[in-house]
Amino acid sequence: MRSQVVIIGGGPSGLLLGQLLHRKGIDAVVLERKTRDYVLGRIRAGVLETGFVNLMREAGVAERMDAESIVHDGTVIAYGEDQFRVDFVEATGESVLVYGQTELTRDLYDAREACGAETLFNVDNVVINGADSDAPYVTFTHEGTEKRIDCDFIAGCDGFHGVSRQTIPLTVRKEYEKVYPFGWLGLLSDTPPVHEELIYSNSERGFALCSQRSWTRSRYYIQCSLSDHAEDWSDQMFWDELRRRLPAETAETLVTGPSIEKSIAPLRSFVTEPMRWGRLFLCGDAAHIVPPTGAKGLNTAASDIHYLYHGLMQFYEEKDSEGIDRYSEKALARIWKAERFSWNTTMMLHRFPDMNGFDLKMQRADLEFLRDNHDAQKVFATNYVGLPF
Repeated sequence: MRSQVVIIGGGPSGLLLGQLLHRKGIDAVVLERKTRDYVLGRIRAGVLETGFVNLMREAGVAERMDAESIVHDGTVIAYGEDQFRVDFVEATGESVLVYGQTELTRDLYDAREACGAETLFNVDNVVINGADSDAPYVTFTHEGTEKRIDCDFIAGCDGFHGVSRQTIPLTVRKEYEKVYPFGWLGLLSDTPPVHEELIYSNSERGFALCSQRSWTRSRYYIQCSLSDHAEDWSDQMFWDELRRRLPAETAETLVTGPSIEKSIAPLRSFVTEPMRWGRLFLCGDAAHIVPPTGAKGLNTAASDIHYLYHGLMQFYEEKDSEGIDRYSEKALARIWKAERFSWNTTMMLHRFPDMNGFDLKMQRADLEFLRDNHDAQKVFATNYVGLPF
């Protein structure tokens, strides 16, 4: 087999890259380790920056997103019984969209099938060969048969545990990591959201987030111990704890119901450098992880796709390698800023086990400065809606 680009990983970043390339006449094969249903069963974030939204439109897969998404012009930040709103539109002139990652991925799969682009599921034993040469190829097992695809470039969109990052020699790559001493327990329910916008809450019992997927489906999170297990938390225990972490005025309006899904996610900040090795390019979670506090995980993947897509277009259409040569440099410059915002927001809103009285006073000062200072709100909003590509 031969393809101009092999995309390893059939999540939203790999699918988005494939769709963008297809519309420019660049051939790409997507290799996915799991089934389509498994990928669509993942419960993930749904806050989309302006840059991601524009990429979906450029890829021709924005019709349902534009029709069904919810526009958020701001967000609410609570601490104790106090709360304030950061107005994104007033501060930056831009908004974010709330549209579930599952639905976004479904749209991309449907578009890929409609145009007849090739996606191979249940792929095992993927090995990247010759990435540091001019003739890379990928070998793998599919439906019991060993196969090989020769290509020009390889896009590693296969996540934190995938083969792509591990292919880059340790003598070449350097990794940076911060692991946080807590996780997020998330609950999905078919209940109306407690507020029309997201609420981030810092309480003495720990962090909480009130989010949504639609006007009838809500996603809530509470900070929990890394030793907890989702099955240890009954629905009633979750709802009771969530109420305790919200201002009383908000807690009283909370509509509860049975959980559709409940899970615990650990939090970490992680970056690997470089994001390119020869003809191999890392994208999304394969190269970096952010704590979900800043709603940047999916959006940082989109920025990678933007830089790689334009670099590949420049290579094929103009015979110019400048875009792919500078891919890692451009992607990392934006990634580190997103990492900073996610880290800073996590530090401001969570309770850490080793916090003393001074730390708590500093955290409250951060919150009150953000509440009272227009320039601070503009900085927060600028980062939240997404830095320019």
